[in-house]
Amino acid sequence: MAYDEGLAELLRQDLTDRSGVVEKRMFGGLCFMLNGHMLCGVHKGGGMFRVGKNRHTEALQIEGAGPIAFTGRPMGGMVDVTDEAMADDSRRGQLMGLAVENVRSLPPK
Repeated sequence: MAYDEGLAELLRQDLTDRSGVVEKRMFGGLCFMLNGHMLCGVHKGGGMFRVGKNRHTEALQIEGAGPIAFTGRPMGGMVDVTDEAMADDSRRGQLMGLAVENVRSLPPK
């Protein structure tokens, strides 16, 4: 397994009451899609949230969140999150709120 199943379970619990959520394996990790759009996920060493370019700076102010660069280049609108920050209900909740707000602003798929 390339990701921490415990962190995946935390995200499942956070999203349990939200309709339109689908889990999808990708990039060696697990991604959670909301209404067809990537929302968040887990990977080896932590997780990620799709907060959008408008919320990127705000997300980076949360301890444990940093720029994501899976391909060696920064990916705007996405933040990488340490496993410690993922395990913290408050920080994970803040990031989830930013990501949900972002996905809600996207056109339907």
